[in-house]
Amino acid sequence: MLRWFLVIFLAVIVFSAALPWLEKFGVGKLPGDVRFTLFGKKIFLPFASTVLLSMLVFLLARLL
Repeated sequence: MLRWFLVIFLAVIVFSAALPWLEKFGVGKLPGDVRFTLFGKKIFLPFASTVLLSMLVFLLARLL
């Protein structure tokens, strides 16, 4: 359980860092992605986009 939590946490961090590049392709604007402002700081939680990208990586790994 702890290992999966760590993997998901790292995936969200990597995805958030790559978000400006991925937004050009429409990723990060899916219905499950949450954006809000808290104390003047913009917070973005890309839940749906992370699941979508994880599925793509899984399919690529299965094919190779």
